[in-house]
Amino acid sequence: MAGGALARRQIFARLAGAEARIGLAGLGLVDGVRHADTTLEVIHAAPRGESREFYRHIVADEATGVFQGKVIVKPGAQKTDGAMKSQAILLSPEATMNAKPELEIFADDVVCGHGATVGALDPEQLFYLQARGLPRAEAEAMLLEAFAAEAISRVDDSRLAESLIGLTRDWLGRRERGRLS
Repeated sequence: MAGGALARRQIFARLAGAEARIGLAGLGLVDGVRHADTTLEVIHAAPRGESREFYRHIVADEATGVFQGKVIVKPGAQKTDGAMKSQAILLSPEATMNAKPELEIFADDVVCGHGATVGALDPEQLFYLQARGLPRAEAEAMLLEAFAAEAISRVDDSRLAESLIGLTRDWLGRRERGRLS
């Protein structure tokens, strides 16, 4: 998700058959005063289903990212395996990320987990790269691209994944050029 003053995506999935599987992943690149909002709901309604939700955001300037994810395991959806993760890097003190992962479990034989992290770039990683001769801006871009690439790596189509990496590099380059202006 990049561009537009307001970007919103909503995904609602119902796993109605036994052994149904779904994998959802996303990457939000949000800067300026933009707002990017992801809302998803995955309902496990049958046994032995599997879901994986993996979302990452890079939020800069005064932008806001939002992740609201819910996995619901209905009664009778025994042996469900669900995992949801939201991770964000804030690039300025004014950037905001609101993450709200939720589980509602009405079955007793499941393996489900969720988590959310929000933080800044690791200063020790930046120092390590700079100590090896990389300028700070290049070190930041390298770390941010690696962070984004983990979400993009979930895309099976290699041409699409390469295109997404290219869009990420373009976004990082525009951000850097804007800081140099």
